[in-house]
Amino acid sequence: MKILVINGPNLNFLGIREKTVYGTKNYDYLLNLLEEKAKADGIDIEVFQSNCEGEIIDRIQKAYLEEADGIVINPGAYTHYSYAIRDALASITVPIVEVHISNVHKREEFRHTSVTAPVCTGQIVGLGLPGYILAIDAIQGIIKEQNGEH
Repeated sequence: MKILVINGPNLNFLGIREKTVYGTKNYDYLLNLLEEKAKADGIDIEVFQSNCEGEIIDRIQKAYLEEADGIVINPGAYTHYSYAIRDALASITVPIVEVHISNVHKREEFRHTSVTAPVCTGQIVGLGLPGYILAIDAIQGIIKEQNGEH
C-alpha cells in the first residue's frame, strides 16, 4: 500500500512558527512519526512538502500516475482559497483525508471554510500531529473495506 502525505506552505516550519498553535515538535519529528508508522504497518508512506501551489498540484497529479492508494493532505493556508488544489484533488478517486494540526474552527473566521474538504473523503482537525496517524489509519480502513476485508 502506498500513501502520499502532502504538506502545504509553512509546515516545514513546525516547531518554529506559532508554537502555541502548532506545538513545539519540529518537521523532522513529524517525518520520523510517519516513518515509524510506515514500518509498523508495513506500508509505503511518502511525504512531500511545498510552499508553492503549483508544485502541490503537480504532486497530486503524479500520485494519480503512480497509482497511490491514498492521500493525506494538509494544504495549509491553501485550504481556504485554492480552487486549483481542490480541482486536482477532485481528479483523484483514491481516499483522501485532509488534516489540520490546530482546530481551525476555533481560530480566525477565514480558517473556518475549507474549499478542499468537499472533495476529500474526510477531515481531521485539532488533534495535533497524531491527526496524521489517524488519517493513515482511516485510509487503510477504507481500502480494506473496499477490498472486502475486515
